[in-house]
Amino acid sequence: MKIIVPMAGRGSRLRPHTLTVPKPLIPIAGKPIVHRLVEDIAGVLNQDIEEIAFIIHKDFGAQVEADLVAIAEKLGAKGTIYYQEQPLGTAHAIMSAKDSMSGPIVVAYADTLFRADFTLDTTADSVIWVQQVDDPSAFGVIKLNDNNEITDFVEKPKDFVSDLAIIGIYYFKSGESLRAELQYLLDNNIVKGGEYQLTDGLENMKQKGMKFVPGKVDHWMDCGNKNVTVDTNSRMLAFLHADGTELVSKSAVVENSTIIEPCFIGEGVVLKNSTVGPNVSLGENTVVEDSTIKNSLVQTHSVIKNANLDNAMIGNHAVFNGKFTAISIGDYSVLE
Repeated sequence: MKIIVPMAGRGSRLRPHTLTVPKPLIPIAGKPIVHRLVEDIAGVLNQDIEEIAFIIHKDFGAQVEADLVAIAEKLGAKGTIYYQEQPLGTAHAIMSAKDSMSGPIVVAYADTLFRADFTLDTTADSVIWVQQVDDPSAFGVIKLNDNNEITDFVEKPKDFVSDLAIIGIYYFKSGESLRAELQYLLDNNIVKGGEYQLTDGLENMKQKGMKFVPGKVDHWMDCGNKNVTVDTNSRMLAFLHADGTELVSKSAVVENSTIIEPCFIGEGVVLKNSTVGPNVSLGENTVVEDSTIKNSLVQTHSVIKNANLDNAMIGNHAVFNGKFTAISIGDYSVLE
């Protein structure tokens, strides 16, 4: 099995954090979004992962590429880097990794996380991960027949069609078949809104009689902007705590401080005269003094003093000493 991860967009809605770090490498509960994503996919598939192909922009830099390859290697897979230099749509992005599209593959967009417990139907030509939502008009949805097979893909329906929203993760039994359909779109300049769309390729495959079925997830977590990313961090901490995952590093220094679980406390974190939690992630080597922090995400090597934070997101190597509460400051920022 191979996993293909289109992630060339910087994530403009999550600025300033994505000015220095691509959104899929923002940590959730101490681990980059894309790392958690591919781990969870591997868990659902229950199969060996041969290769993970990451589709990025060239300006992400050598360190990002090395970090992504390392993520793949931690799962026992080969890590491959491809580039998408122009944002020409979902089909165009996937085809940037066409050399890796062989055999069974999963395509997963790296701005979403999920929790699921289902058995992959490997007899189907494709499985599309979905979740039931309250407002289907904001999403692409699927329609099902009585045999639990997908009959239609509908983008942001104005009238009720279905409440099963496509979350952006797809399994294909044949990577070659998907590649052929997407190549057809590119060769024939089949675009919508100036972009090549994956759903057009899926529709062509369905019209040829290929079997599509849903894979229903229990929880779907977005990382689109600061507020939902902080919320996703809180939800992931709750899941990991319930699973019995050890979240507090043994190297953390806790002086006259209280940790209210669930919290992720990274290597080398120092807490002095503070209360942290619930639902807080503190990246490695962060120092917190004389502060109260809850429902917040702090990355690495930052210093926080005299703070009362709630629904806050702080980047790497930042310094915050002040009275504001629901803050969002990026890497190397200083507020004193």
